[in-house]
Amino acid sequence: MYKILIAEDHALIRFGLKTAFEAKNFAEKIYETSNGEDAVSIVKNNSIDAVIMDLGLPSMDGIEAAKQIHEINKDIKIIILTSHSSENEVINSIKAGARAYCSKDINPDKLADVILSVIEGALWFDSKISDVVLKAITSENKSYKLDIDDNYNLTDREKEVLEYICDGLNNGEISKILDVSINTVKVHVSSIIQKLGVEDRTQVVVKAYKNLISPKP
Repeated sequence: MYKILIAEDHALIRFGLKTAFEAKNFAEKIYETSNGEDAVSIVKNNSIDAVIMDLGLPSMDGIEAAKQIHEINKDIKIIILTSHSSENEVINSIKAGARAYCSKDINPDKLADVILSVIEGALWFDSKISDVVLKAITSENKSYKLDIDDNYNLTDREKEVLEYICDGLNNGEISKILDVSINTVKVHVSSIIQKLGVEDRTQVVVKAYKNLISPKP
């Protein structure tokens, strides 16, 4: 059982989320707030496992609140729940420590599943913004290089493919550069996804962004 904080300024949405989470029976306690400052205060004074964070909060926006919460306790899992999907908001949310980015039209039952998977260590990004996530992160990291930890046991070729994925290349483009078939690239991508413990190539890029890159010298 987990302790969840819902930071959302619309009372009806908060009520709907709380009702859905209670029905799933995974929350020991559900905290609620309608603004960013209170969200940070609640985290400071309580043991919280996950925060469901709207971006358009009064007093302090969701990105700043997420950033401060992440600084207080990096183990708290932050799930962005918003109707916003601009590149700037996506990349700043990830920088602030968000582990998931969900559209507000997500099914409440699905959101509960996302929360549980994120608490257990997964990353999750709505398929509707996957292109935005990839474009935003790859463009943001032109001045960065991969610094891959050997703990992931990637082969030299998989590391090479991972670099191309993080550069925003698709399987066809990678196959031409490496002079191999698309099926071969797909095998490498599948292996990378498995070894990094994620679900798709968008999450590969996000995990690389959060854990595997450092500034180029």
